[in-house]
Formats: sequence, C-alpha cells, structure tokens
Amino acid sequence: MMGYRMIRRTTASRRMAVLAPLAALLAAIVLNFVLYLLMGKDPGAVFYAMLLEPFISWNSFAEVLLKMTPLLLIAQGLAIGFRAKVINIGAEGQFVLGAIFASSVPVWFPQATGWWLWPLMLLLGAIGGALWAALPAFWRVRLNASEILVTLMMNLIAAQLLAYLLVGPWKDPMGFNFPQTVMFQWDAMVPTLFPGTRVNVALILALVWSVLAWVYMQRSFQGYQLVVGGLAPHATAYAGFSEGRAVWLSLLIGGFAAGLAGAAEVAGPLGQLQRGIASGYGYAAIIVAYLGGLHPVGIVFSSLFMAALYIGGDNAMVSAGLPASAVEVFQGSLLVCYLAAIVLVRYRFARPAEVAA
Repeated sequence: MMGYRMIRRTTASRRMAVLAPLAALLAAIVLNFVLYLLMGKDPGAVFYAMLLEPFISWNSFAEVLLKMTPLLLIAQGLAIGFRAKVINIGAEGQFVLGAIFASSVPVWFPQATGWWLWPLMLLLGAIGGALWAALPAFWRVRLNASEILVTLMMNLIAAQLLAYLLVGPWKDPMGFNFPQTVMFQWDAMVPTLFPGTRVNVALILALVWSVLAWVYMQRSFQGYQLVVGGLAPHATAYAGFSEGRAVWLSLLIGGFAAGLAGAAEVAGPLGQLQRGIASGYGYAAIIVAYLGGLHPVGIVFSSLFMAALYIGGDNAMVSAGLPASAVEVFQGSLLVCYLAAIVLVRYRFARPAEVAA
C-alpha cells in the first residue's frame, strides 16, 4: 500500500451504505470473539446471552423497548445537529437537567393530583434540556467557543448539580440516607402501554419524534438548510443562510430531545430522581446516531439494537461471567468498525499514478 492515497468517490453506493452497519456488526463480533477467548470466556455463551436472549421472551423484549425509548429520543435529536456539523456531546447533561426539571413538580408539590401532572413534567423536562443546551449555543455563536468542549464539560456540571440536590434540599428525609428524592405520586407517573411490563407512553412519543425528525430533515426547507450547511458551509453562507441559526437550532433540538428523555426516565421506570439517572444514555445515543447513518429510519433500528445490547450485556454478566467493561468495549468497537466501514463507502484507495493525474 506504499504510496497509495485515499480519494473521495464521485458517487457513494447506497447499497454499501446500507450494508455498512451489518459489516461493522460482523467485524465487531469477530474482534470481541477473539477478546473473549483471551479472557477465558465462552464466546458462544456470551453472544447467545448478549444478542439472542433479549428477544426470546416477551419480558426480555419489553425491557429492550424500555431501554430503546431514551436512546431513540436522544439519538434522533443529536443526529439533526450532527448532519449540520454541530457536534453536541452534552446530551448526558441535558438528559440530567431534563430529569431535574421534571422532578421539581412532584418534589415541590407532593400532594398534587390530576391527569395533567405527568405531561407537565415531560414538558418541563424538555424545556430544561433545551435551556441547558442554549448555554453552549450562545458561547459558540457569540464567542466562537467549541460546542464539543463546552457541551462535554457541562455534563460534569450537571452531574454535580444532581449530586447537590440529592444530598441536600431534595433528599428524601425518610430514605435511609440514600441520595434520592421521595417516590413520586401515581399521577406523576407516565402510563404504561402493556400490562405487566414497564414499557410506557414515552415509547410512543419516541416513535412520533422519529417521524417528526424524518419530516424535518427530509421534507422541510429548514432541514435542507441544515444538511447543506453541514456539507458546504461556505456555499450556504454565500447563499445567505445563517450559521448561527443552524447552531442554535441544532443544539436546542438536541437538548429538547435529551431533556424529554430524562423526564420520561424519572416519571417512568424510576419513579423518583436518583443519582443513577446519569446512566450513560447521552453517550450511548452518539453511537446509536452514527450506527443509524444519521438517518431517522436507521436510528430506529440502531436504537433497538443498542437497547438489546444493554439488556443482553446484563444477561452476559450473570450467565457468562462477563465484566461490565467488556460490554462497553463491544459498544465502542461497534462504533469504530462502523466509522471504518463508512469511510470505505465514501473513499477508495488510489494508485500513485491515479493521484498524480
């Protein structure tokens, strides 16, 4: 390969772009197969627990749908910004702020009742996430600060704010000194969809959000502006499109979605605000967005797969003795393999003579 260069293909194959996630999955399985052998684990047992067990019973699949909900919400919001080349790494903090804003209602008004309670919490959570994302948007537009660094550092601030509330003013006095709020009243809980499971209405909201994301990015002029702005920023500036407006829209949409996911988490399966709310959904959603090709339809499938990895990873830790870090390694290697595959879809190796011509 001495002297060979990679040059961009004139037209990328749609078929290969669709096959890239499958190729990445196969490559990740091969890499982790070798890793599990070196660890002294049975790869067959690991992959059975991780990739098949989440789908063989209704109870397991219901938990997959539950995990899929926040991943789908956050990834759809992030993908809009990523396609506009606005890289929001702060979904984890925006998720936490959404959970905090939503929790303020049952914490401050523990006796409140009514059908409007949980919708208000979801709305407040979405607003909280958007407000948290507005800070890096302001610094990027006015001070030209990198939104990557600012959003990443704000995740740490959000975690400290959560810790302060849970060991301070919002701590449950009857909670045996655990850092958590009181349990929320029944009307503050998002209704479940299927009896006997924890799957709730937030899944419907996530699917509706996916449809809206598809319409926005594929059928609206504003979405077209964002995509073109990411591909050719100088051309869009010449055409009169505002880069600052694209930054604001991208970050606010991402923050709104992450905040909504955080609100649905505390008003759904948790039923209270806990320190464990910061469970890494915001970071995992970045993998989901890219694995789905930054396309709303692809993200639906990638979020389902990533949710299955969460549940399957827990199964593998119990039945195959796999450490928790190995599950994270599988997720990370999957992203690396996908990025490598998509590079080969968009670029090709060229001989030195071809490059010189």
